[in-house]
Amino acid sequence: MNLDISYPEIRLDQKPAVQKNINDSYRSTVSQFYKYVSTKLYNDVLKYYKDTVKNGFPFHAYDVVMKYTVTLNDNCLLSTYFDRYEYTGGAHGNTIRFSNSWDLRTGYHINMKDLFKRGENYRRLVLAQILKQADINYKQNPYLYFENYRELIVKNFNPRSFNLTPTGIAPYYQQYDIAPYVTGIVVFDISYESLGRVNPGCV
Repeated sequence: MNLDISYPEIRLDQKPAVQKNINDSYRSTVSQFYKYVSTKLYNDVLKYYKDTVKNGFPFHAYDVVMKYTVTLNDNCLLSTYFDRYEYTGGAHGNTIRFSNSWDLRTGYHINMKDLFKRGENYRRLVLAQILKQADINYKQNPYLYFENYRELIVKNFNPRSFNLTPTGIAPYYQQYDIAPYVTGIVVFDISYESLGRVNPGCV
C-alpha cells in the first residue's frame, strides 16, 4: 500500500495559543486518518494480497493520498481543504474533500453562518447563487451534471463544505453528489458582493 500524507503547520509568533489550537486540529485529523489506514485499510489490503497469491491473480497495490490546499491566508483568515484519495481496486479511486476556515485572531473555526447576520437565511442566499451558476454551466455543457442537478444541489447542500477565497466563498459538492465521476468535485465561486457581504477578516 502506497501512502502519502501532507498537512499544514502554521506559525503565529504573537498568538501561541491560537497556533497550538489550529496545529493540534490538523494533527488530530492526520492522526485519525493514519489510524484508519493502518488498521482498516491495512487489514483489507493484506487479505486482498493473500487472496491474489492463493488464486494466482495479479496484485494491484492500494494508493492512499491525503494532501492539503490553502485557498486563503490573508487578512487574519486561513482557509484550507484536504483531498483524501483512495484507490482500493476497480476502475478508479475516489476522492473526498473536507475543509476548515479559521479566524487567526481567536483560533475559532469559521462556519458558513458566521459570515452572515444573525437570523439571516444564508442557505437560501448561497443556494440561489449556486443554482444560478449551475444553470449557466449546464446550458454550456449538459453532460457536466446529472439531469436532476437542481434537486440534488438543494438536497446535498452541506454548509460545512466550503472554503474562503480572496474574493468570496467556494461551496463544493463531493463526487457523485450532483454530477458523474468524470466531473469530479464540483466547486462554485460566489463573490461576497453577490451575497451582500463585505470581505471578512481584520478590516
